[in-house]
Amino acid sequence: MSSDRVTTADASAIRNGSLAAWAVAVRPRTLLVALSPVLVGATLGFERTGAIDLLAALLVLGAALLMQVITNMQNDVGYTVRGGERSGTRTGLPRATANGWLSVRHVRTGIVVVALVATALGLALVAYRGWPVLAIGVASLLAALAYMGGPRPIAYTPFGELTVFVFFGVVAVNGTDWVLTGSVGPSSMVASVALGSLAAAALAVNNHRDIAHDRLVGRRTFAVCFGPAASAGLYAGLLFLPFVLLPVMAVLGGSAALLLPLPLLRPAWQLQRDFLRCPPGTAFNELLFRTFRLELWFAALLSAGALLGRMLG
Repeated sequence: MSSDRVTTADASAIRNGSLAAWAVAVRPRTLLVALSPVLVGATLGFERTGAIDLLAALLVLGAALLMQVITNMQNDVGYTVRGGERSGTRTGLPRATANGWLSVRHVRTGIVVVALVATALGLALVAYRGWPVLAIGVASLLAALAYMGGPRPIAYTPFGELTVFVFFGVVAVNGTDWVLTGSVGPSSMVASVALGSLAAAALAVNNHRDIAHDRLVGRRTFAVCFGPAASAGLYAGLLFLPFVLLPVMAVLGGSAALLLPLPLLRPAWQLQRDFLRCPPGTAFNELLFRTFRLELWFAALLSAGALLGRMLG
């Protein structure tokens, strides 16, 4: 049973405090949004310099994945504490604390434990590049906690997509390149915009799906503030911007191999078409996972293009 696609029948089989319950809070499928930018930053750095520190790369990947786990658990518990489930109109994926599978106290304890592990990895990375790495790590951790925590969570403002764009695109790609190579290449800078755009597109699907519910519970997301038409336009822009940037990356990187993700333009077009035709409600969940997969494939093909470009000289 996939923890990210729990049906009503599946939900009845989840035991309180079980691994399945924790998987619902962690949401393993969404970890793709943390994997993709690290993969791209590492391979573009390797293409430019011809060297990579594997241990440092693994530490960066571990820290990025843990930040996503923290975000997911904070989202689960924060939403429940703020009473987001009480209207009975939410169409999103189930939350472990709202369903009573995990207690708020246990999930908050889990957040602290994961944050401590992430901090340990961050301190190890300080040995590679100094204290600026700590600044990046602290900013990322605060953003993860603030997304659904604090007196005014980011998730209750129109800036959710922007936050994801910055931290799961610009910071993650450029930060990975810098930690592994000591510099940031121009192609990495452009790629960070592309990856951030796709990551934000996934959140745009989520917020578009929940417009009616979010309005009832006081969430002022971009979709709520500007309406369904603007939300659909935002999704389209975020979805297609990476393909516009591919030729720029190829020119800056001096390699036509960086155009390798271009065939994904067709599934992106299909995603946009299905988004516009999708009926309200849970049907958007499948589009959410398809957007995650598109980002992963884009990152994988861009990384393959970077490695191919390095091999071909």
